[in-house]
Amino acid sequence: MKQVLILGAGRSSTSLINYLLEHAGEDQWKVTIGEQDTALAQKKFPEAEVIPFDIMNHDLAKSEIEKADLVISMVPASLHIYVAKICAAVGRDMLTASYVSDDIKALSGKFEAQGNQCIMELGLDPGIDHMSAMKVLDRIKAAGHELTAFETFTGGLLANDQKMDNPWKYKFTWNPRNVVMAGTGNVKFIQEDRFKYIPYHKLFSRTEVIHIPEHGYFEGYANRDSLKYLDLYNLRGIKTLYRGTLRRPGFCKAWNIFVQLGATDDSYQMENVSEMTHRQFINSFLLYNPNDSIELKLAHYMNLGMESEEMHKMKWLGMFSDELVGVDRGTPAQILEHILKKKWTLSPDDQDMIVMWHKFNYLDNGQPKEIQSHMVAVGDDSVNTAMSKTVGLPLAIAAKLVLQGKLKTKGVHIPTIKEIYEPILDELEKMGFEFCEREVI
Repeated sequence: MKQVLILGAGRSSTSLINYLLEHAGEDQWKVTIGEQDTALAQKKFPEAEVIPFDIMNHDLAKSEIEKADLVISMVPASLHIYVAKICAAVGRDMLTASYVSDDIKALSGKFEAQGNQCIMELGLDPGIDHMSAMKVLDRIKAAGHELTAFETFTGGLLANDQKMDNPWKYKFTWNPRNVVMAGTGNVKFIQEDRFKYIPYHKLFSRTEVIHIPEHGYFEGYANRDSLKYLDLYNLRGIKTLYRGTLRRPGFCKAWNIFVQLGATDDSYQMENVSEMTHRQFINSFLLYNPNDSIELKLAHYMNLGMESEEMHKMKWLGMFSDELVGVDRGTPAQILEHILKKKWTLSPDDQDMIVMWHKFNYLDNGQPKEIQSHMVAVGDDSVNTAMSKTVGLPLAIAAKLVLQGKLKTKGVHIPTIKEIYEPILDELEKMGFEFCEREVI
């Protein structure tokens, strides 16, 4: 009987663990969950064996990993390296949904020497984005066409946003901190053979409109460093390469208020936070004026009308209320995240939605052609979310393929090769995660 060790039973692991438990009997494997909070894991997954696990306890971690045939790491991203080092040393296959780091990439030779594989970026983004893009890119190249442009956008959104009184049409469907910090760092891409860069303070005013048939209009903003995909996707020589994030129209202009204020800064601790109200948080970034209201000062600072849509969004969030923030310390970004959670946390009956869209431009015997491809997935509720499914299920399918001996790569990989992406996409399609493709004239 094959032994599967899953490290971490948090929100991102739900669909993954449920899938493996459902297949455990017929496929003859045993699922063990390693978790610090064993009570929570046992409550969520009563059919699974749950053991105490702490990756920083090296002897314990090594002992448990050695018992497994396959290790699936769902620990925080910074801890994957410790899992990978043990797996490489003792010769165990390893899978995860997180980005591959240089430290783990450097272990490729050790994994290969042991005859094992470490496949990372097997989730949604990164993950399904790689697989679905490479399927079309490989097809275009195999036909001998010249690829000229590739654009791709992904967004975690609300599916039932029309039914709720939420002018942002948004709630947190994944890690709130990642949302607050989105766009910080380097934004680089290629547009018509020109390298382009967007400074953070301009990012949310540089958006584009994306239309997806039967699903309406979205707005997209650039997602950090698109240039690294030149080599990951073998796209050297392409004229346009752009990766972005999707939101509902109007989101970015309102979010830009926080960026321009400095409310997403994570570089220093604010003072007197325990006594700070929402209203005082906003006021701390504005000019002192004893005669004007905070609302008026903000509207003037951002050149907005007092009755504008953006001011309405800020009021709906409670940014002008006298409610205490509710934390004792924090950076501006941490305090903003805490305030936003009060309104942007999913309710039990909320349904989230994943939207992924690709555009491929190429020359067919000198004639310009365009293919657009999209996938839309809707969650069941606030636990069985579309985000959880699209992160966990491709990882679970990859695990099944490894356990069945159908996936035998060696070393460290991401799913950009046909051997990995094709069977995973095939099963996802059977489960209803299908890409709709159309040629645009």
